[in-house]
Amino acid sequence: MHGARVALIGAPTDVGAGVRGACMGPQALRVAGLVQALQSLGVSVIDKGDLVGPPRPASPQDARGPHHLDEVIAWNRAVFDAVDRSLSDGDLPLLLGGDHSLAVGSISAIARHCHHHGRRLRVLWLDAHADVNDAATSPSGNLHGMPVACLLGHGPAPLVGWSGQPQVLQAADIAFLGIRSVDTEERLAIARLGLQVWDMRAIDERGLCDVLSEALQGLTADTHLHLSFDLDALDPVHAPGVSTGVPGGLTCREMQLCMEMIADTGCLCSLDVMEINPAQDVRNRTAELAVQAVCSLLRAATLAR
Repeated sequence: MHGARVALIGAPTDVGAGVRGACMGPQALRVAGLVQALQSLGVSVIDKGDLVGPPRPASPQDARGPHHLDEVIAWNRAVFDAVDRSLSDGDLPLLLGGDHSLAVGSISAIARHCHHHGRRLRVLWLDAHADVNDAATSPSGNLHGMPVACLLGHGPAPLVGWSGQPQVLQAADIAFLGIRSVDTEERLAIARLGLQVWDMRAIDERGLCDVLSEALQGLTADTHLHLSFDLDALDPVHAPGVSTGVPGGLTCREMQLCMEMIADTGCLCSLDVMEINPAQDVRNRTAELAVQAVCSLLRAATLAR
């Protein structure tokens, strides 16, 4: 979708997370100059503003989980509709999160669009976590740890099958990069489902260029590449403003290389930027890094290749 207008869609909620603060992520990205940075590159941008959804319940969470399911469903419906409209308008939707449970709505809308237009969807999940728990296996009950399970048809029933297919994604449609925090049940699910995971050990042993080249194999002109980018993929030394930081993540330079290589494919057609938590940040540093990443995705390489 080279040259498409970029449509910013804010989803200011942390209802799917256990830690408060990701609801401020969309505004932090705007304060960090996302619109101006993209426009300075000659990118056409339209800011659609923030979606509206139910507030986070004040009552304590049900210990059995999944927590705040009705509210997560409502927010995902709003995301689904907004992303669907942007795709219909020929725009490149850029979802500003918000917690990562919102990827159910965005990727479901993208999958339906791809199905209708005969395109193959490929999702790159850049994250410290695999997010493949379901309601029975989640140790926390927080839905931001379950979106991949929902997309693969194994999550809570009301969040499954939104694209019109029983499974929004097949295992071969998604590749994980930067994973380094996986609980026992998730490890079993990854093996059972045959998911493609390039964790931080693979990156350490082989280098990011080699690993990402393998993860991006098979893309064609008919591929719609979607990046779901959780900022906790970065090491918290560089990106402290996230809800669930995990030491040992990507460096700033590795992040830039990753974005530049994705841009080089020419296949990027949609993007989620998730889990920025200004309440945990230092002078909006994490949002500023996210802006740099988005600019690199949209061809702001240091030198033209």
